[in-house]
Formats: sequence, structure tokens, C-alpha cells
Amino acid sequence: MALVVSLGAVMPVLDATVVNVALTRLGRDLDASLAAVQWVATGYTLALATVIPVTGWASARFGARRLYLVSIGLFAAGSALAGTAWNAESLIAFRVVQGLGGGMIMPAGMTILARAAGPPRVGRVMSVVGIPMMLGPIAGPLLGGWLLDHASWRWIFFVNVPVGALAWALSWRTLPRDEPCPAERLDFLGLLLLSPGLAALIYGLATGAERSDFARADVLAATATGTLLVMGFVVRSLRRGGPGSVIDLRLFRRRSVATAAAALAPFACAIFGSMLLLPLYYQTVRGETALMAGLLLVPQALGMAATMRLGGRLTDRAGPGRVVPVGLVVVAAGMAGFASRITVDASYWVLSGAQFVLGLGLGLTMMPVMSAAMRAVRHDEVPRATTAMNIVQQLAASVGTAFITVLLATRLAAGGAPAAGQDARTADAFQATYWWALAVLALAFVPALLFPRDGGTSGGSAPGRPAALTGRRSG
Repeated sequence: MALVVSLGAVMPVLDATVVNVALTRLGRDLDASLAAVQWVATGYTLALATVIPVTGWASARFGARRLYLVSIGLFAAGSALAGTAWNAESLIAFRVVQGLGGGMIMPAGMTILARAAGPPRVGRVMSVVGIPMMLGPIAGPLLGGWLLDHASWRWIFFVNVPVGALAWALSWRTLPRDEPCPAERLDFLGLLLLSPGLAALIYGLATGAERSDFARADVLAATATGTLLVMGFVVRSLRRGGPGSVIDLRLFRRRSVATAAAALAPFACAIFGSMLLLPLYYQTVRGETALMAGLLLVPQALGMAATMRLGGRLTDRAGPGRVVPVGLVVVAAGMAGFASRITVDASYWVLSGAQFVLGLGLGLTMMPVMSAAMRAVRHDEVPRATTAMNIVQQLAASVGTAFITVLLATRLAAGGAPAAGQDARTADAFQATYWWALAVLALAFVPALLFPRDGGTSGGSAPGRPAALTGRRSG
């Protein structure tokens, strides 16, 4: 089941990074400005952020399996349409369709697996789902560069169609049926506050980072509007809660859920934010192509592959409190390697070693943090818990990307370094930005030390053990 869910989950993660590599080619072939074609990426991200909040309710109302199948079908259909786009406007519209499907795939898949595994095995199954989440930013530029060099840009979308068809067929045969809860009514006011709020907030952060100017009127308006809407949702959810809520924030009163979110936020901010640094360094400072930059990121993937399954098993046996702090130390060691060793002529072997160490730590950290939250919720609360954690990750990743982008741009401007070329001051700017990312990562250590240090359910677990699904119909 975990492998089948991972096959579906890898598509939207890969797609987001593959398209970023192709923006210049898209602008040229579609005769569109860079500002216009940027909405090919932005429209997808905003659609994804808008639909995530409704996933928890929809999983309970219609069944997680049914929602997962619909989301894969919608994403594959959007991919097929995007591959046939005739201008920038049509491509943006089809990318929105992709985002609406892609935003539901990961939360729905995590819900299915967390329910089926139960607390004793949640770490192992989550470790498998974490593979596409962490490998996407690495494999995306590699796949995108290869497709652009050897085929058409249309194939960065068409390639999702056969993968989506296979994922849908395997999911239909493998994933257990679950009984919908038609009595649940959606909190429409909460949804109208949270979905546009997240979209506006992420748009403000992304646009401000892209233009290195958060004081622009449109950026300030989007960020302020998004913040107010999200705050309004928080107030409403704390008062209302219960069935039908978009997200039940009262789940965060449990220690495991609260500490997992508190650790996930700075971790995702530092990791997903800094993921743009190394490919950019290889291309701007060392003059490598996008394809070669992707190949140079392979050591990080190898490190993750070595520890991802181990991290899940150790979490189930010893508890996240004994695994995550160790993983964070290893991640910090790898990031410190970048911060201290990135220069204009740094050895690729040294940088690859730092990447491998970073990958080892990521395999011991990312999904064990998610598992810590899932151990403390009841069967019927799993959809909203997975949705909440995905929103925390999405927001933190957006904040981190904006933070790292602005820091790098500021350092480049202060040093008078060019945007590209082998210049020592450019390398120094990357080095200094890595130190800031390391400082943000350090904030995750304190909540990680509060995680439960035993297997099974603990740390403020809810009454009632989640029932495992065995392929038959169950509530």
C-alpha cells in the first residue's frame, strides 16, 4: 500500500520542480514574457494550497480511497491538457487543474496509510511516503533537463499520464475501501477563510521573494490579507472544532501533535528553503548545466535511501524522541559542511560528501516528525491531522523559500557580486546564506526533544486505538 501511494505522490512533487527548469523554454516557445510564464508555476502552487484545506473533510465525507482516486485522475487529466496547451493562458489554466488534483494526493494518501497502519507501524509506512517528498526537488531538475534536451517541453506534462494511469489502476486494486461519513457537513465559512488565506499568503511570500521586494503594494496587500484570513480561521476553528471542521485546531492541544508541528515548521523552512541554493550554486558559480546540477545532487538521494526505512522502523520501536534529535544533528552536520566549504573552487567530492550526510539525516527526520503527530490521534481524526501537518509543511516551505531567496539576493547585492559567473564573492554569499539556514534548523531541536521516547501511542494520545483497515469495509 505504501509503495502504491508513493507512486501517486511522486507526480505532483516532481512536477513542481520539473516545470521550474522549463520556464525559459516555455516563454520562448509560447511567445510569452517571463512574468507571464511565471504564472505557470505560481498558478499551480496557489491551486495546490487552496485545495489542501478541504482534503481532511472530503476524506471523511467521501472516503479517503475515493478521494485519492479522484485526485490522481484530476492530476493526470490536467497533465494531458497542459501538454496540449497552445498559449501561456491555456497552460496556466490547465496547471490550475493539475494543482487542484495534486494538492489532495499527499494528504489523502497519508490518511489511508496512517489509518491502515495504526500507531505501532505508522513510522514504517510514513517513511516510504516520505521518499517522493524529499527526492522531488533532486530528481525534478534532472528529469526536466533531460526531457528538454532530448524531447519537447510538452513531455514534462505528458510523462505524468502513463504514471497516473498506472497509479490509479494499482490504487483501485490495492487500497482498502473505507466507509464515508455522509453526516459530516463542511464548515463553509472556515473554508472561505482558510483556502483563500493560504493562497494569498503564499502568493505574497513567493512574489516578494521573486522580486526581492516585500514592500511593494501588491505584495503587502496579499500578505496582509492572507494573514488576516488565516487568523480569522484560527479564531473560528478554536471556537467551533469537531466534525465538519476544515481543520480541528484543538488537536494541537495534544503534546505529540503540537511538538510535531513545532519541529516541522523550522525544519521545513530550513530544508526546503535551502534546497534551491546548491543547484543555483552549481549553475551560477561553477557554470554547470541544469542537467549536470541535477546529477550532482544524487549523493543526497543516496543518503536518504540508506536511512529512510531505518528511520521509520526505529521510530516505531524506540519512539520519535530517540530518532528525530539524532537525525537533526546529522542534517546540521551536512548543512554545516556546505556553510563552511562552499567556495569558488570547492571540491565536488567534499560537497558530495556533505550532501550524502545531509541525506542520511533527512531520512531519519522528515517522516519520523510526521509520524509523531499521527501516533496521538484517533481513527476518525486522522484526515484532519494529516491535512494540518501538510498545511504546516507547505507554509513553512514557502516562508523558507522566500527567506532564503531574499537573504541570498541581499548578500549578492551587498557584495557587488554578479548574478552568474565564477566569482568568490558570489560563493561567499551562498556560504553566508547556508549559515542562516542552519540557524533556522536549530529551532527544531527544542520541540524534537519533547517527542515521546517509546514505541506505540504516547505523548498525549487520544483515547481509542486507530483501527487497521484490512481491505474490507469498515468505519
